[in-house]
Amino acid sequence: MIGWFQSVLGEGPGWFVGNLFFILAISLIVMFLMAMSTWVDRKVWAVMQLRKGPNVVGPFGLLQPFADGIKLFMKETILPSNANRGVFLIAPMITFILALAAWAVIPFGDGVVLADIDVGLLYLFAVSSLGVYGIIMSGWASNSKYPFLGGLRSAAQMVSYEVSIGLIIVCVVLYASSFNLSAIVLSQQGNILGLFNGHIFNPLLVPIAVMFFISALAETNRPPFDLPEAEAELVAGYQVEYSSMSFALFFLGEYMNIILMCALFALLFLGGWLPPVEWAPLYLFPGFLWFFLKVVLMFFVFAWVKAAVPRYRYDQLMRLGWKVFLPISLLWVVLISGWLVFTGHFSGGAS
Repeated sequence: MIGWFQSVLGEGPGWFVGNLFFILAISLIVMFLMAMSTWVDRKVWAVMQLRKGPNVVGPFGLLQPFADGIKLFMKETILPSNANRGVFLIAPMITFILALAAWAVIPFGDGVVLADIDVGLLYLFAVSSLGVYGIIMSGWASNSKYPFLGGLRSAAQMVSYEVSIGLIIVCVVLYASSFNLSAIVLSQQGNILGLFNGHIFNPLLVPIAVMFFISALAETNRPPFDLPEAEAELVAGYQVEYSSMSFALFFLGEYMNIILMCALFALLFLGGWLPPVEWAPLYLFPGFLWFFLKVVLMFFVFAWVKAAVPRYRYDQLMRLGWKVFLPISLLWVVLISGWLVFTGHFSGGAS
């Protein structure tokens, strides 16, 4: 696609316009999916709790997310009198921008990616690590005890589970011998009996796939790990002093991170844009369609967990991260690396 722009506009301007087109396309698609994901979220909860959910604004309530967006846009932005105004306003922007920037390395199909860099996973690590700053800044700048406690809780939670996620991803990287997300997807093609695509079919990687999913729930502050914004304890956590579009930016960033984790799970364990089975007729469907269906499946599981699982206590949350997931993920890195060396996986000179 960028080559077409370069052929029409010249090499320099074509490269710029082509990349700008891709950036705008990805941003608009992700934000639209984020809006509709709130509708799906509420509908899944409603079905599981025998309610109707959004059903008034538009057919089947499909316009409810847009009505909510307009409502937030029309509300007054209230700044606490003793807040550090600069940091208070920058914090939600950081959260939103970083959540959107992470999508630059996500491949939607074979070659359909904005930046197909060799260190795509390391880029995601860097962006997700910086996301903690937006939450800490929002809690501190509000000059209130409740947001500050919520910000500290969220930072401790995200750091705790990022360690486990990092070690889990190392196991996948060992199989693929690459940090490139497209290479990781292609390494899953027919790797189980030459028939199944995806690490989820590998008995050695099923336990860490489950751990990755649970860690993703904690990383995105989703129930049952939504302690930073627990309604009964901190009344919304680090977001409690925010209103109008500043609150909307936190909301957008949170749901974009949830969809990002669903996409990352699909890429690392479900085969990305590959069909689940190596069967020629399944390749007639475009790769981005398989990828989209897998992301939707994972988002449904996220919503399902929220509707069905009670909230953890904070000490249980931290114990699970440091005393259970960390040692198990370390052990699994040793087991998988030992297995791959034993089976001669690295003897082919992969790099």
